Amino acid sequence: MANVSSNRETISKLRFAVDAGFAMLAGMQLDLFTPLKSDPMTAEQLAAAIGVSPGRLRLLLYLLVAAELLTEENGRFANTDEANRYLVKGEPSYMGNRHAAIAMRWQQNFGTAESIRNGAPNGKLDFSNAPPEELETFLRNINASAAPSARALVKTADFSSIKTLLDVGCGGAGMSITITKLCPHITATAVELASVTTIAEKIVSEEGAAERVKIVAADAVKGPLSGTYDAAVLKAFLQVLSAQDARRAVQNVYDALNPGGKLFIIGQILDDSRLTPLDAVAFNLTFINFFDSVESYTDGEHREWLTAAGFVDIERSPLSDGGSLMTARKS
Repeated sequence: MANVSSNRETISKLRFAVDAGFAMLAGMQLDLFTPLKSDPMTAEQLAAAIGVSPGRLRLLLYLLVAAELLTEENGRFANTDEANRYLVKGEPSYMGNRHAAIAMRWQQNFGTAESIRNGAPNGKLDFSNAPPEELETFLRNINASAAPSARALVKTADFSSIKTLLDVGCGGAGMSITITKLCPHITATAVELASVTTIAEKIVSEEGAAERVKIVAADAVKGPLSGTYDAAVLKAFLQVLSAQDARRAVQNVYDALNPGGKLFIIGQILDDSRLTPLDAVAFNLTFINFFDSVESYTDGEHREWLTAAGFVDIERSPLSDGGSLMTARKS
């Protein structure tokens, strides 16, 4: 008879991880980490700083201590180094403004079993038929993650020789807006489906970027894409396509690049084991619940598409937000 362990360590750890995640989300929504940037505070002091009562806040603070985002000494709470770096408003690597996108993902994850039973996504994202208000909210939410990705990309890659940029599947044009602000010598053409372009143009105008960012309605899968470019960026784009459509899109992007043109793919890319990185593995929950037939594709699958299109010098490196950057060059 097989030994049956009474140890529930893994189950308990997973249950607490969920609660800790919700505590982090609440802390981001309340922006409680920003007042704790410089000096420790009591629950009463912090409550006054963010405009809430201290009773319920105190309970959340101790949970955040257990989650290792805060420390506590003699009733005074302070940020950990990680919280100071990523959850304090104004810091270069600030990600606290991503709480709306995180909340949206987690809400849909409650329907994972239903999505699997029904063989269809419980919270399907359909840009073509979504109400404009919902679509705009979604695009603004994902722009919160696009901006730091763009800053990290400009810091990592050499954009000095790039004058024209193609932003494929631009969403709310967050990548184009940020890159052209950081690199004023670059003009960007941001491509999206027709149902999205009006909203993207509105966001570009609000950001004062209309002179350097042009929004174009086009389907990168059906192609071809008009114009030629020194570089192209695909942020969280291939991962929302079927494998067949991803292959087509890569070829269409290749055809739109100048000789020697650079390609930057940013998103969830699995190692060939499909077990790492953990963020890419976990993101498959989102794909189960939002899309028809997509997933976090592997490093090998990406390399196959790129090589078939004609790209060379293919490399992949991790990003600080858990995603990956894959670069390639048109031969």
